[in-house]
Amino acid sequence: MNLPPGAFPPRSWAPSAGGESAFLAFDPDDPRHVLGGSYLGTIEVFDSKANAGTKIMAAPIQYLGRESKEMKYRFNWNAPIIWSKHEPNTYYHGAQLLLKTTDMGKTWTEVSPDLTRNEKEKQGKGGGPYTNEAVGAENYGTLSYVIESTHEKGVIWTGSDDGLVHLTRDGGATWKNVTPAGLTECLINAIEVSPHDPATAYIATTRYKFNDHTPALYKTTDYGKTWSNISQGIPQGAFTRVVREDDKRKDLLFAGTETGVYISFNGGQEWQSFQLNLPITPITDLKVHQGDLIAATSGRSFWILDDLGLIRQYADNTETLALYKPENPVIANAWSELDGPIAEFKGSNPYQGVNPATGCVMYYRLPELKKDEHISIIIKDASGNVVRQFSSLADSLFVAYAGGPSPEPVLSKGKGLNRFVWNLRYPTMPGVTGVYIEASFDGHKAAPGNYSVVLKHGDQELNTQFEILPNPLYELDAKAYEDYHSVMHKMETELTEMHRLVNSLHDKQLQLGQLLSNLPADENCKAIKTNGQALLKQMKQWDEDMVQRKSKAYDDVENFPNKFTAEYLFLINHTESDIPKPNNPSLDRLKELNAEWETLHARAIQMLDIEIPSLNKQLWDAGVGAIWKK
Repeated sequence: MNLPPGAFPPRSWAPSAGGESAFLAFDPDDPRHVLGGSYLGTIEVFDSKANAGTKIMAAPIQYLGRESKEMKYRFNWNAPIIWSKHEPNTYYHGAQLLLKTTDMGKTWTEVSPDLTRNEKEKQGKGGGPYTNEAVGAENYGTLSYVIESTHEKGVIWTGSDDGLVHLTRDGGATWKNVTPAGLTECLINAIEVSPHDPATAYIATTRYKFNDHTPALYKTTDYGKTWSNISQGIPQGAFTRVVREDDKRKDLLFAGTETGVYISFNGGQEWQSFQLNLPITPITDLKVHQGDLIAATSGRSFWILDDLGLIRQYADNTETLALYKPENPVIANAWSELDGPIAEFKGSNPYQGVNPATGCVMYYRLPELKKDEHISIIIKDASGNVVRQFSSLADSLFVAYAGGPSPEPVLSKGKGLNRFVWNLRYPTMPGVTGVYIEASFDGHKAAPGNYSVVLKHGDQELNTQFEILPNPLYELDAKAYEDYHSVMHKMETELTEMHRLVNSLHDKQLQLGQLLSNLPADENCKAIKTNGQALLKQMKQWDEDMVQRKSKAYDDVENFPNKFTAEYLFLINHTESDIPKPNNPSLDRLKELNAEWETLHARAIQMLDIEIPSLNKQLWDAGVGAIWKK
């Protein structure tokens, strides 16, 4: 299967630790070792470098066929496993109590008492009383969620599948039952510690196993001393599975439910649907990561919302013009369905994962515009130089033809929110109308640095800034990018001037041919005809030296060799690489071509500034018109 650059198909994935259930835990700064579990307390350490694992059960006992009350450790089907960011090389594994290892599972210690209701009558065989099954994986009275505070060492929250919430603030030496008052038997499916306040936490609870589909989210701001129900606005039937808070905007919450995603801008006081193009499916987990919202679903894959920067800037919608600050793009050489108009995006790809947009994603809000009203976007570098311009008015003079450039993107101007992706490139170079050149006319990518965006509508003008970030995988410094930009910008400027002159002189060539054919056959016009024919011959020869007008397809070059601008454009394309480092042969070739261009350019200027004006005077004096400029 041929895939576009940067796409990630199924073969991009590799196995990791554990089985079909439970959690994965690893040090994100050194992810070589991954702890992963499965049911009945099975857990292993996977060494990704060795591509092999070590089994590290805390109590390697065959539990199949036993009643859960006879088990040393009772584990949830999805038994929690977490890595500690505060304690080096430390991991926790949740049974009915909390287990801790500091040596990759060689030894385990119990750091809590039983943190469940521990109702023995509900600890029989086969998943009773609520989930009857036969493989022994469903046990009741277990920890269903464990989370360590990101703010404070030793602060750990646990939730059980029978409705209890516990908190330790001293690394497990003492525990406190902080279950919300009046909370009945339920599943504590997820706990979230606010990234903005160590005393604030959220829990997502559910009672679907009791045939109760009421959403039930709770919030505390005092380490669980008091709780409030924050489920207002989530409809009956959308029972809750997870709640997360944005790590940049306080009180911006996301909830995953049985029927989709909901959002709150005020800390859970009110919720509204945030389904967008997600399929109607259970949302089993949510994670805010590097400015994105990642959703895990039941049976419908992972989904990612890339543009949390926009959500973070959201305010009540009005009729006014607005320009939102873009998220900082990273120099990348990939492709995404999201690079184009959003109306054409279907939300997924049947054969591969979908990349985020690979350029700078710009959002702007518009009032209702009249048909003849238009907007423009201007992008400038840190020195104020214009890098690229776009408009909602399409170029009426653009002509599409094989082997030519693509049209410039057109800005949408619908009422409300609009989206546009700048591909980080400098302007598209012009072609020669009707001339086939096997090449890309795209400008090069802008260098890392600070940029500004100007949105114009009538006499209104809005500004914002963003930064293009360097690709961390490319070993390039600022000077390397600067040198590359200098080379590419000069070549693209020269190619633009070449094709401008070719188009201009070809038009004048056609005019001259028409004028000469219309001259009367008398003695007064003989000198004009002679001079005109000589100039026409020069113009044709120059045009033939610059471009090949006979080629109409890729293979035509076998019969009709490329001419100068095709050679120059090939060098531009060759010099532009994924990692921008022009080699010496490219720079040497550029010197050769620039020397040729000096001669060709001089011939063009001689015709434009001297010979055409001279012939024009003769034509005017004879009263037959002149060659005019377009």
